[in-house]
Amino acid sequence: MSHTHQHHYKVDVVWTGNQGTGTKTYQGYGRDHEIRIDGKPALQGSSDPTFRGDKGKYNPEDMLVTALSTCHMLSYLHQAVLAGVVVTAYTDSAEGSMETDVHGGHFIEVVLHPVVTITADSDPAKAEAAHDPAHHGCFIANSVNFPVRVVPRIVVGS
Repeated sequence: MSHTHQHHYKVDVVWTGNQGTGTKTYQGYGRDHEIRIDGKPALQGSSDPTFRGDKGKYNPEDMLVTALSTCHMLSYLHQAVLAGVVVTAYTDSAEGSMETDVHGGHFIEVVLHPVVTITADSDPAKAEAAHDPAHHGCFIANSVNFPVRVVPRIVVGS
């Protein structure tokens, strides 16, 4: 018998871009907002500069790619333990691609490029193989309707 558990996440978003006339015109309002989560530092958000946003602030597209990257990393570290692989460093340069047209837009893919450093006595084949169950175990990757590809590199430490 399978047991399901629900998990809830509360995020407050406050638009801070009213420059006095609200949304009277497309050009007349800022895209700035604050992302607030109890007990954590606030994040300053905006839209992508392509959509009249502030390039110095986090945008939803950045955060989606970030969520996929960090979710895979955390899932991978768990799988590494299960596989008996000792990870000493992990970095990722993740890239997301989005298409837009007159009707709107959508992500077409995100590619993760994790570089995993393991101890000399760890098995590089097991380290590489752990990416597959990590990908399938990532809650965020399981929730999106576009491909998330993982192109890993394993580095054996000295």
